[in-house]
Parts: sequence; C-alpha cells; structure tokens
Amino acid sequence: MTALLILFGVIIGLGVLAFVAVHRRGASRTETVEGLLQEQEALRQAQIDRVSFNSRAVHNIPLTGSDVHHRRGGNRY
Repeated sequence: MTALLILFGVIIGLGVLAFVAVHRRGASRTETVEGLLQEQEALRQAQIDRVSFNSRAVHNIPLTGSDVHHRRGGNRY
C-alpha cells in the first residue's frame, strides 16, 4: 500500500512539475523589437516550409523554379 501511495505521489508530482514548466514558458513573451522581428521571420519561414514540404508538394509535383532552395536566396546549408 505504501508503494502505491509513493507511486501516485511521484506521478502527481511530475504532473505538477510539467504543468508549472509549461505555464512558465508561455508567460515569457518577447518584448524587444528585435525579438518580435525574429519571431515574425520564423513564423513566415514556417509557413513557407509548410507549403513547400507538404505531402503533395514532395511526392507529386516535380521541382520547379519556386522550390524552397530558390526562395531562400541560395543554399545556406
């Protein structure tokens, strides 16, 4: 019975720890102009990548001039 209580205590403790970690992360928003610009650029790039790398684009359409490597302005990798 004691082992069961310890197990439940550990599980509940991990749940509380995860809850606190997630809520602390969401509270730290970027407030500087540079940070906001970086976030906007990352969101824009994520949208481009979602369009370029979706299943239909990858498997059914041949590479064209609008491929992601051309849009990024060269091969940075």
